[in-house]
Amino acid sequence: MVNIVLVEPEIPQNCGNIARTCAATRSRLHLVRPLGFDISDRAVKRAGLDYWPMVDLHVYDDLDSLFAQNTVADLWLITTKGPRDYTQADFGSDCWLFFGKETAGLPEAFRLAHERRCVRIPMREDARSLNLANSVAILAYEVLRRQGFPGLERAARPSGQRTIPGKPLATSNS
Repeated sequence: MVNIVLVEPEIPQNCGNIARTCAATRSRLHLVRPLGFDISDRAVKRAGLDYWPMVDLHVYDDLDSLFAQNTVADLWLITTKGPRDYTQADFGSDCWLFFGKETAGLPEAFRLAHERRCVRIPMREDARSLNLANSVAILAYEVLRRQGFPGLERAARPSGQRTIPGKPLATSNS
């Protein structure tokens, strides 16, 4: 199981896109307040579209509440300040991936307390960071790839067929 933790996310569209990634990958989504939006906001729902019912969503008042309510043995902090890239991490079968808010990243005290668990996504030196939703997708799929994509469809659907959550299989005539 992959647990995606967004610490104080600020942009509703990012959260909606991340929720969609979590739904598609069967990952749990954990949001740590304060949030820069209301999760019932139209922007969040629009970005997540009809995937919200598929999201295993948990919301906490702060990091202490998250840790009090969960056993977090295998945590990884994804940060541009990580000393090594994510390919060097040994993700367990029940890992927790922590991502910080768009404008400031993860809290410094939290990063320093878990310095050995900080990893980064490689990018050019003069680039500040990647979009939060893209970063989550990169790491979620890397962890799932290493686990053999448990519970996920790996074969292509027959041409012209698609599924929409809560709706029967549809066939396209185009």
